Amino acid sequence: MNFAERFAADRELVEKALGAVFRGCPPHADLYDAMNYSLLAGGKRLRPILTLECSRLCGGTDVHALSLACAVEMIHTYSLIHDDLPCMDNDDLRRGKPTNHMVYGEATAVLAGDGLLTAAFETALGAGAYLPAGQVTQALELLACAAGPAGMVGGQALDMAGEGHALTLSDVEELQKLKTGALISAAAELGVVAAGGSEAQRKAVRTYAQKLGLAFQIRDDMLDVAGDQDSLGKSVGSDVRAEKTTFVTLKGLEECGNMVERLTDEAIAALSIFADPWFLEELARAMVGRTN
Repeated sequence: MNFAERFAADRELVEKALGAVFRGCPPHADLYDAMNYSLLAGGKRLRPILTLECSRLCGGTDVHALSLACAVEMIHTYSLIHDDLPCMDNDDLRRGKPTNHMVYGEATAVLAGDGLLTAAFETALGAGAYLPAGQVTQALELLACAAGPAGMVGGQALDMAGEGHALTLSDVEELQKLKTGALISAAAELGVVAAGGSEAQRKAVRTYAQKLGLAFQIRDDMLDVAGDQDSLGKSVGSDVRAEKTTFVTLKGLEECGNMVERLTDEAIAALSIFADPWFLEELARAMVGRTN
């Protein structure tokens, strides 16, 4: 199985699992419809795939890691719903579809995001059917820290506060380390936790994911300037309209491309302790030239 086939198989596994999370739930107005609208809207599924692949790399099985993988994606999806709200980035297109608040209204979109966040931890607890309590506790602690004010939410706060202000490169790096990198890093580490891996393995995938997350964000900034809206499935130029300082405004497109290449090499180098990390290596390389 080559990289594309393996990625597609992982993605299909994640899609099926996510599709079952809220199956059979009561109507509650449009709440569950709104939650599923964004959760099942597609996307790369990078984070849950990282969880699955890092678990396999450390000798774990999919059944041990799948609940945690779904929980990560549920948290990521909630963040996108809230990020698109009028009080945040005020976007009307996500993954080629109208954003959640454009379809269900702002109040329901807020509640859909809240519902996904809290249900993510309920889903993560499902790992307790297969894992010792200590590993589940480690996973929940990791997930909560990455999602909260010390991670993604803190990064979003810095992002909003930075609108209309000139930021330094270190400011932008710290912002993106929290807003984007924290959950990507946690996704990789969760796979190691699910597999009962060592601290050295956790450190290796953490470094890999941090480098990958930063490269991913720089590439995102580049696409917001030079990307195609149809390929991206979302509006381009939103950073400029919001007067945000990005890697592109600080470094330009050419140097950003060099940074992505360098970070990709560093991410791959972090995997040297593993015998055969070929999929994660190919995943890093795939992120370099992505167009969406």
